[in-house]
Amino acid sequence: MNRSNSGANLPTLRSHNAALVLDLLRAAGERGISRLELAERTGLTPQAVSKITARLRAEGLAAGAGQRASTGGKPRTVLRLVPDAGYAVGLHLDRDELTVVLVDLSGAVAASRTAPLDLGAPADEVLAAAADAVTAVRGGGRGPGERQVLGAGVAVPGPLDHRDGVLHRVTGFPQWDGYPLRDALAVRTGLPVVVDKDTNAAALGLALRAAGDGGDFAYLHLGTGLGAGLVLGGALHRGARTAAGEFGHQTVQLDGPVCGCGGRGCIEALCLAAVARGDAAEAARVLGTGAANLVGLLDIDRVVLGGRTVAADPDAYVRGVRAVIDERAGLGGIDAPVPVTAAGGGDRPVAEGAAQLILAPLFGRAGGA
Repeated sequence: MNRSNSGANLPTLRSHNAALVLDLLRAAGERGISRLELAERTGLTPQAVSKITARLRAEGLAAGAGQRASTGGKPRTVLRLVPDAGYAVGLHLDRDELTVVLVDLSGAVAASRTAPLDLGAPADEVLAAAADAVTAVRGGGRGPGERQVLGAGVAVPGPLDHRDGVLHRVTGFPQWDGYPLRDALAVRTGLPVVVDKDTNAAALGLALRAAGDGGDFAYLHLGTGLGAGLVLGGALHRGARTAAGEFGHQTVQLDGPVCGCGGRGCIEALCLAAVARGDAAEAARVLGTGAANLVGLLDIDRVVLGGRTVAADPDAYVRGVRAVIDERAGLGGIDAPVPVTAAGGGDRPVAEGAAQLILAPLFGRAGGA
């Protein structure tokens, strides 16, 4: 995401060019891609591509995938990415549950686990649980040293500062305000760590899966809280202070119930109250109201719903949210419908997206920067 589609034959851009080649190898999958195709798609010279692929092969990141018949001359040698040459850990630390995955370079999940978590417990207990989960998926029954793990991406409820990896006042858990989660977990695990909001991580993972063809979209996550991840102009939009996407705390009822953030009538409070009553239709209507506001404000192409609550009844939420968006669009004279879909997998897309916080830069994607 947010990258150039062409290479540059300059020594100073060697890592950039290698990332372009790696990204094309990943996209090609098991079928592979020839050096000539790599040169054509990156704009690099064949000589530059040969040097890059030779280095990638020496580093174990690329391997031969046979030969492809040529229309003239000798058959073309085909190369492919070696998925198990490296892995990334993705962690989702939710208010009541921990989800961790181990993802290879192709994006496939090699190991995963889910366990209860009390985000209100002392920080040392939460960090110990997270570090133990990382150790468990790194080992996979073969010993942690046998897998090359590049780092751990951690997704947590916001607000936070993703650049410094410091949490702010997580709704309902003010004791985390100012906590240096990135550095603390790096010490515990011995791995490079990147921290971002859970909704941003999920949106990043979904955008990379769409291979740049998904347009502008909003990912709305309904679980123990409610937030949004935004992909605008092909890039993850965090805002200047990582505060973009605090979707759940827009006020829609001035005299409404008190929210955990201290405000009144927030969408999160109204939506979670409906969920607690078992009224999925009302929860979807409230969620749809906020989604319609977002669509009208940003003119986005689609809305994706996710989270454990949505996963429990995806049809009801998709139907309810779509109905409100369509109604509001009709009132505004907009004829083109905005697609509403469910991501599926509950909280799993958040953990998988967290792993992409580590992998994205390797492939020239800016989502992890």
